[in-house]
Amino acid sequence: MERFFVETLGEKTFRAHQVMKWIYHRHETEFGNMTDLGKALRAKLEAHAEVVPPKILFDKPSADGTHKWLLGMDGGNGVETVFIPDRTRGTLCVSSQVGCGLNCSFCSTATQGFNRNLSAAEIVGQVWIAARHLGNVPHGIRKLTNVVMMGMGEPLLNFDNVVRAMNVMRDDLGLGLANRRVTLSTSGLVPQIDRLGVESDVSLAVSLHAPTDDLRTELVPINKKYPIAELIAACQRYVARKPRSTVTFEYTMMRGINDSVEQARQLVKLMRKVPSKVNLIPFNPFPGTRYQRSDDADIRAFQEVLQKAGIITLVRRTRGDDIDAACGQLKGQVLDRTRRQAEFRRRLEQGGDHAAA
Repeated sequence: MERFFVETLGEKTFRAHQVMKWIYHRHETEFGNMTDLGKALRAKLEAHAEVVPPKILFDKPSADGTHKWLLGMDGGNGVETVFIPDRTRGTLCVSSQVGCGLNCSFCSTATQGFNRNLSAAEIVGQVWIAARHLGNVPHGIRKLTNVVMMGMGEPLLNFDNVVRAMNVMRDDLGLGLANRRVTLSTSGLVPQIDRLGVESDVSLAVSLHAPTDDLRTELVPINKKYPIAELIAACQRYVARKPRSTVTFEYTMMRGINDSVEQARQLVKLMRKVPSKVNLIPFNPFPGTRYQRSDDADIRAFQEVLQKAGIITLVRRTRGDDIDAACGQLKGQVLDRTRRQAEFRRRLEQGGDHAAA
């Protein structure tokens, strides 16, 4: 922005700061309304620039206060963004790609296939849409307090754009969020975790979902390339670079798959290797899946094993499932370039509930 104002417009750098505040603090998109800029500068801005937020294709509130937006990106593509209010904070789940290329077997997003990475503007634009809707005021009244890169896509496969967008989210002239209130969730791309530890200062979450390599490779195929031992070592290196930090491990609870007491004990051994906490996520079903949600008693028994071992373990309350906004349910609109969507539909027609096997 500063280079643009100096090199293109012939203006001072502080003008970039003024415009940033108008865009991100006041959610203004029209240069003519930026009243502390001179008329000549406003005319130059209108000739050389535009502020274009993502197009809202629809927005849908849930009975529990969760809110989902489908945002148009280009052509027939759209991504979903979800706001989850709680008593002490409001969390926005943000997408990083149109679809996802990793094909995790228990995730609805994976069945949609993959089209492309989102730009930094398209990523931060999701936060801008929600902040405007909620009336957020940086350094003032906030309903949106946290951002998690846990929506559609694998953030670390879109590294540069995601980091650039998170920088804007955390900048005082941008959305002004604290570093620890921006979280990136990854399925476990080890080299990129190391790079993230060097280039950014955000919280790290890892989608683990299994305590052993055989099962995790079945659920999260990228595990074949980066097995659990390598992933845990990368998490250890990440925490070592950031004193007093922890890694959040996400673990989706699926009946008869990964929810036994013995598997909880195996998970304890992993968690002792790195400062961590565990989020247990009851599986959210979708059409065509072969998986089922774990019984509440099994989830509690699993949690108890971890807690008795001194590991902070929370059970994530399912939110927004009445509008398909719960974890693992995001679909969006994907012009699939991988043919996975067509294959999933073919299996759904042929095999019913075993389509995702």
